[in-house]
Amino acid sequence: MSGRTFSFEFFPPKSEQGAEKLRAVWAELAQVRPAFFSVTFGAGGSTREGTWRTVMEMHRAGLPVAPHISCMGTTRAEVARLLHDYRQAGVKRLVALRGDMPSGAAGGAGDFQYANELVAFIRAEAGDWFHIEVAAYPEYHPQSRSPADDLANFVRKVDAGANSAITQYFYNADAYFRLVDAARAAGCEVPIVPGIMPITNFAQLARFSDACGAEIPRWIRLKLASFGDDRASIQAYGLDVVTELCERLLAASAPGLHFYTMNQARPTLELWRRLGLPR
Repeated sequence: MSGRTFSFEFFPPKSEQGAEKLRAVWAELAQVRPAFFSVTFGAGGSTREGTWRTVMEMHRAGLPVAPHISCMGTTRAEVARLLHDYRQAGVKRLVALRGDMPSGAAGGAGDFQYANELVAFIRAEAGDWFHIEVAAYPEYHPQSRSPADDLANFVRKVDAGANSAITQYFYNADAYFRLVDAARAAGCEVPIVPGIMPITNFAQLARFSDACGAEIPRWIRLKLASFGDDRASIQAYGLDVVTELCERLLAASAPGLHFYTMNQARPTLELWRRLGLPR
């Protein structure tokens, strides 16, 4: 497993109770020594302060942390300030995304339209200080005009200065393999790390997937739906499915795994244990 990047993602808590819970979660996950933790940035910067607070608290605790930075709703001056502050603090990795506007918002998209513009701006402002992660979409971004257009957008982000990529979650390994093959054929050689979403709550997962364009294959969706409100069965079946997916990805030399933890430790640690990852 040497040379591979394993990482965990959190979202900023909305209350002190949530913050206390997250502290316990990151302390538990830190025991397996991931390469980094990422912290999301809400639509239109809606969690900007929460992202900053969470990142700084984790950084002060000695954890490797990568804040998300989004285009939508942000100005060049605001991004420059964030870059300055993160650099002053010693943060070395960022996740640069286009992001989404808050639902119902009109106008005020900010100074950046696409993630490649944000990546180029970060490089112009900070040189090589930051390792920049960008997003990739095995099943294509829901707003892309075509598969070719989606690939071209990804290549532009890499050409602008991205070091590596994290994918949207997926449950069809072939979609990931095809993405990597297409990127390599286009001359794009950066590591593309699969994003992994543990299955713990089927109703929530279905909502997320419908919103972001990630497909739950019919055979998985129908099986999960058949369990009704039986959470234990949903979680047991989901663990089997996602473990098999991760095994297939790692056997095919995926450069690591990025776990969307949903601010929970147990599902991800159980996957970690089943996969025999280093502790």
